[in-house]
Amino acid sequence: MVETETTSDRAVPALRQKIVLAAASLLEEGGLDAVSTRAVAARAGVPTPSIFRIFGDKDGLLEAVAEHGFRRYLEVKAELFTGEDPVQALRDAWDLHIRFGLEHPAYYTLVYGRVRPGHMPQTGRRAADDLRRMIVRVAAAGRLRVSVERATEVMHSTGAGTILTLIGHPEKARDLRNAWEAREMVINTLTLPAEGPATPGQETFGSVVAGRATALLAALGQDGTAPLSTGERTLLLEWLDRLADGVEESTRPPAPGLNT
Repeated sequence: MVETETTSDRAVPALRQKIVLAAASLLEEGGLDAVSTRAVAARAGVPTPSIFRIFGDKDGLLEAVAEHGFRRYLEVKAELFTGEDPVQALRDAWDLHIRFGLEHPAYYTLVYGRVRPGHMPQTGRRAADDLRRMIVRVAAAGRLRVSVERATEVMHSTGAGTILTLIGHPEKARDLRNAWEAREMVINTLTLPAEGPATPGQETFGSVVAGRATALLAALGQDGTAPLSTGERTLLLEWLDRLADGVEESTRPPAPGLNT
């Protein structure tokens, strides 16, 4: 016999939304410390066990609150994929990210301010995935100096650090010029101009080869029909990744702390 949906089952989505909105209001009013399960239950007018029944634990509730707070930001960011210039789209995404973080610091610090090794809230992972897809577009246009993974990590971490630093200052003491200067330093470091480098030499080799390597990597990622064996494809991707990052392993400076 097929089990029919009960009234309580049908009520779960509405109850879930009610609890999320209650937690979100507490977060906006008093920060993360104000979002206790008891306070959320009281604000929502529900028994505390309902929170654990629906969300599993407090972390599950906070994931839902983060998703609620970031929804509009992610929707607007998705619209940037339609632009013709992928590098300009990166600039626009940076500006959107900065505005969102400063206008909604409670939600931003909920996702990026609670650092735990090996853990990234689901909403933060989605934002990083969107950024990676934007950078793949830059690579496909032959305008990326380094690998997609390196560029994503650099831009994501720099953007988050910039916002958290600005949030830490009193509002009147925030100098937004720092955010725009950081944007240009990151964009200019990671991308090539549309017309390509103007001067010959090592910079030309590093930039042009990296740009073409990342473009081929992006093309291979979109089209799995290349006539290569698994081993050949693995080796090619390794070579292209090395060329995309531009600098020979032997000439790279050691990572901090590894040369002591």
